[in-house]
Amino acid sequence: MEIILLERIAKLGAMGDVVTVKDGYARNFLLPQKKALRANDANRKVYEANRERLETENANRRGEAEKSGEKLAGAEIVLIRSSSNAGQLYGSVNVRDVVQGLEAAGHKVDKRQVVMGHPIKTLGIHDVTIALHPEVHVTVKANVARSDDEAELQRQGVDVIGAMAEEERGESEGFTEAVDPSLEPGEIPADLLEERAEAGEG
Repeated sequence: MEIILLERIAKLGAMGDVVTVKDGYARNFLLPQKKALRANDANRKVYEANRERLETENANRRGEAEKSGEKLAGAEIVLIRSSSNAGQLYGSVNVRDVVQGLEAAGHKVDKRQVVMGHPIKTLGIHDVTIALHPEVHVTVKANVARSDDEAELQRQGVDVIGAMAEEERGESEGFTEAVDPSLEPGEIPADLLEERAEAGEG
């Protein structure tokens, strides 16, 4: 289906462009959300007649979005979740969690503005794109941690998952017995000899 875009749409084109899209995409998304018109003679005339007004409205909305974006850009939300020792979350962080986190931090965002390719499933600091307007995108950070303390460490650049793995490795290596440097190689420490003697007596 040929359509006239009423706003810039990523990978399709800018306002006023006539593009061809799949019928379903046009019928189910672009037309009902008033992001486009069917490209026929009547609609072309309507668009041309309203072009200046549409461009002015778009410029105003873009200006408002840029102002909001200045406050929002670089904002960080902390989301506390439980996870395995490998840093895999039990569950995931989705669009709704990001919206709620931003609202708690005083930023009002519509869930349709949150662009996440897929839910977050690991601990760490993740970039999330917020599309405030077709031409205004900002990035916020989702700091996913098991506690506020870990979130603070991650903020300082500490690799919490790496540290957990190191700790686990350290624990598994901790079973080796301490070597007494005063002994000759192969010599049995006196306290062990006493323990064995006592065990023999018992």
